[in-house]
Amino acid sequence: MDLYSEIILDYFKNPVNKGKIVEPTGTATEDNPTCGDKIRVDLLLDKKGKVLEAKFSGEGCAISQAATSMLTEKLIGKTPAQIKKIDNEMIYKMLNIPISPARVKCALLGLVTAKKAAILCGAPAAKK
Repeated sequence: MDLYSEIILDYFKNPVNKGKIVEPTGTATEDNPTCGDKIRVDLLLDKKGKVLEAKFSGEGCAISQAATSMLTEKLIGKTPAQIKKIDNEMIYKMLNIPISPARVKCALLGLVTAKKAAILCGAPAAKK
């Protein structure tokens, strides 16, 4: 097994930023019905509009879980506008392994979810 595969397995077995934020500024949930992956991303913004805390929860394959865990580390300090501009290439570079066409949705599920959460950071709070 190469170093990058070991890193992905380590993030899968020992994810960082796993959990939920009690009162997130924005939250979104997405799933990949073809393989059963499900991801929730919570973002908490500071007073300057930058991500103070990013957490994820859900279940799925090693690639979706590791990619989302790695991504949450990259989101800290970014604005929702910056998050919306993150491209797929960043995820592929971060994973640093070949991603087969069948695994692309797995690798990008966390990014899709984070972008939706970022959009919701600017939306008015829902009435309770």
